[in-house]
Amino acid sequence: SGINAEYWQVTYHQYWTTSTKEYVSTMGSEKMSVVFSIPHQPSALVKALGPFQSNNINLTHIESRPLAEDENKYKFLCNLEITNEEDEARFKKAITELYDISGKDCVKVLSRRDTDNTTKDSEEVPWFPIKIAELDRFASQILSYGSELDSDHPGFTDEVYRKRRKMFADIAFNYKHGEPIPRVEYNDAELATWRTVFTRLSTLFETHACKEFRKVWPLLVQNCNYNKDNIPQLDEVSKFLKDCTGFTLRPVAGLLSSRDFLAGLAFRVFHSTQYIRHGANPFYTPEPDICHELLGHIPMFCDPDFAALAQEIGFASLGASDEWIDRLGSLYWFTVEFGLCKEEGDLKVYGAAALSSIEELKNCLSDSSKKLPFDCQEMSLTTYPMTTLQEVYFVSDTFTEAKRQIKEFTSKIPKPFTLHYDPYTQSVQLLNKQDNCAKRIHDLTNEMKTLEDAVKKLVQ
Repeated sequence: SGINAEYWQVTYHQYWTTSTKEYVSTMGSEKMSVVFSIPHQPSALVKALGPFQSNNINLTHIESRPLAEDENKYKFLCNLEITNEEDEARFKKAITELYDISGKDCVKVLSRRDTDNTTKDSEEVPWFPIKIAELDRFASQILSYGSELDSDHPGFTDEVYRKRRKMFADIAFNYKHGEPIPRVEYNDAELATWRTVFTRLSTLFETHACKEFRKVWPLLVQNCNYNKDNIPQLDEVSKFLKDCTGFTLRPVAGLLSSRDFLAGLAFRVFHSTQYIRHGANPFYTPEPDICHELLGHIPMFCDPDFAALAQEIGFASLGASDEWIDRLGSLYWFTVEFGLCKEEGDLKVYGAAALSSIEELKNCLSDSSKKLPFDCQEMSLTTYPMTTLQEVYFVSDTFTEAKRQIKEFTSKIPKPFTLHYDPYTQSVQLLNKQDNCAKRIHDLTNEMKTLEDAVKKLVQ
């Protein structure tokens, strides 16, 4: 029989075509995606899927759409899992057979990782989320820690602590976008650790933190119950944060890759840990924890200018090469984590890693560390220590100016497409057609008219 478009159509996923490349967004745990086009004729789909069936390739998702350039053809997206070398060998054989059916130019393979046949001239583009719900796809793909602790971790031999870490990891692994973040009843040991860290750090904020941080701090005390005897709940903090800047939190079990973490920022989502460091050394942690997130990051993400700066770095990461992801990761490190700024002639701290570490707070404002002017190019190429005090810090004049420089710098990232973030649908749009660009111009024109009207009323 012929292709039944209504039967195969699945509108939740998205992909699009330009003149030379394919960009695909998928959901789930699939590692690979294949896009191919075939003529609209009887048994065409059965024939095209034959190579996958004969090579025992399990397709986890199939969808179709009419080919915009040729109404007599349909384009298909297939998702599948590659779990070992044997799977990959069968997959490559299936693709070779599919070339004979559809033609090599009509078949595109997309992956979140490099494959053996990826070259500098490859047309593959790293996968990136299109809709905010697609962050669910990689939220559990942590690089380290989570519920499994290394032997040198302070809590490695503490069975109670390890069980608590597993509980926190399970919350993060099971969380889906749109759900309320589960509440946690912290035990006495965890509250004691929080009390120690909170008490010491809060005495330094007034003299070391930037004015944006100091402005928000009392609001967090008032609205999110920030105090030494209470660890705020992520769900309550997330709601307050959304009211301030549109950012939200989602729980994560441990460290994500730079690509995945930055992708969350593009959608104004901050992946936050929910567990707390081990009490044996409350002023040291080999990983992010709830003290770092709530005391370091949250106050700054409540500031609109800083939030825009962070999103700019995240948005630039979508579809970027691995080399540029590393450079953006360094840019994030020297701004969001360890950034300094000028304030009435004095240096102040806005980086979360510095704000949540007593030793780092003292070090970054002392004469023993080197201060350099804000320079995206230099920051992106500067190496940094992960487990010792920083030797170099970069100083920005204002967040607005820093964002301008970041936007100018990231415009150099080689991408064969232009993206736009739609805050209403919390999705990414490709500006690759005249209609898309015309709509964007129309929206901007309306916004400008609103501003003109406001300015006229101000001067009357």
